Order: sequence, then structure tokens, then C-alpha cells
Amino acid sequence: MRIAKIALIAAVLSGSGAAGALADCQIADAKLEEAVLKSPALRGPANRQAVRDLRNLRDAAFTLRSYGRHEDCERLLGNIRELISGPVMSSLGDNDEEEADKQADALKPQIRAGGGVGHRADAGAKPLVAVDSLSPGLRADEIMGAEVRSADDKIVGEVRNIVFGTKDRRDYVIVASGGFFTPGTSSIVVPLQSMQVAQERSIFFLRISHAEMTTIPQMPDQDFGWLTDLAWRARNDEMFAR
Repeated sequence: MRIAKIALIAAVLSGSGAAGALADCQIADAKLEEAVLKSPALRGPANRQAVRDLRNLRDAAFTLRSYGRHEDCERLLGNIRELISGPVMSSLGDNDEEEADKQADALKPQIRAGGGVGHRADAGAKPLVAVDSLSPGLRADEIMGAEVRSADDKIVGEVRNIVFGTKDRRDYVIVASGGFFTPGTSSIVVPLQSMQVAQERSIFFLRISHAEMTTIPQMPDQDFGWLTDLAWRARNDEMFAR
């Protein structure tokens, strides 16, 4: 799936074979949802990630349109149409795993872990709100990509994934952390209920200091096998319950 995803990105960047630009880019012209509805292959498990990628590309086209970039929007829609009508999505891409890993590294966040102190100590700073006390509740798009800070207001990292619906009803956020403006190759697993958030929901905070972060274990595997390791989760979760 990762290789197919890279092939999608390459196709978009090349812009080859895209239809001529229209005066007003029409997102509906891509007919993506119609294609998914009519194609058993696109609805199959092998192409699940590819369909998510196509929808992300369509959303990007909408963003370009909203900024008045109609030619770029139409060029992107042309690539979407080509990908839909071309070979089976899961068969796209090459077999160079090393090159795939190199390209995937570009998707990792550039973060300032341990950066400067923020504005929590400023006069008039509003109190933080516990995530499980929010009303209305938290939306996924409000936390994905959000900055995460320690209790002493230093940058920890960025939310890169969310885990919902575990059997014991514990939700988690995966926070990518790393050095000063270096790729966030290290990740920690944070119980969502242990977090606090600024009242405008722009920045999330842990209840532990930046110094205490050195004791937090990194996520042990990228395949989320740790979800079934109840002993590891119990030790990890306890570190955030302070």
C-alpha cells in the first residue's frame, strides 16, 4: 500500500495527461464517489488505502479551488480521473522498498521538541480544559496534526494518529517527537483522557513536565501490536496519570 501511495503522489506531481484547465474547477467532475460505488475493485480491501489517497487528493483539489487556483485544481482532478480509469490501484508503483522508505520519510513531521516556553504563564491566559470534560466533544480533525506541549509548556511533538475503540475503552493519540527541527521518527503513546487542551482547542497539553518526558517509552512497534500488550499499556498509561 505504501508503494501505491507513493505512485499516487508521483502522478500528481508530474501532472502528465491532465485535462485542460477550466475557468471554474468543478470537483464533481472527477466522479470519484461514483467510481467507488460502481467498482468492486475499488471497494475491495486491497484498494482501501488507495481510495483514501484519492479522497485526499480530491480534498486537496477543493482547497486549491477555494484559493482561486482553478488551473491547478483542474490539473489535479485530471490526475484523479486518470488514476481511476487506469490499472488496478494496488498494482501501481515499483518494487524499490529503499526508495519507498526514503520518500515516506518526507511525510514525517518536522517538529521542535523541547523548544521554547509558550504562553501559558502570560497574564490573562485561560485555564486548560480536560479532554474528557469538553462540550461539545472533541472532533478528530481538531486533534490530528495538533501541537502537543508538556505541563511546563515546552513542545513535545505533533499528533500523527488516533486509536479509538479499544476493548477496554481507552483511546490514544500517537505523538511524534524528535530533535529540534529533525524528522519525528520517535513516537509516544498518550492516553487521550490524560490530556488537556487550550480553550480554543488549538494546542494540547500533557500533565507531565518536559523533564519527565525522558522516562516515557517510545511506541514499541509501528504495527500497533502494543495494543494487545496489556502489561505494556498499563505501565505506559500510568506515567501519564500524574
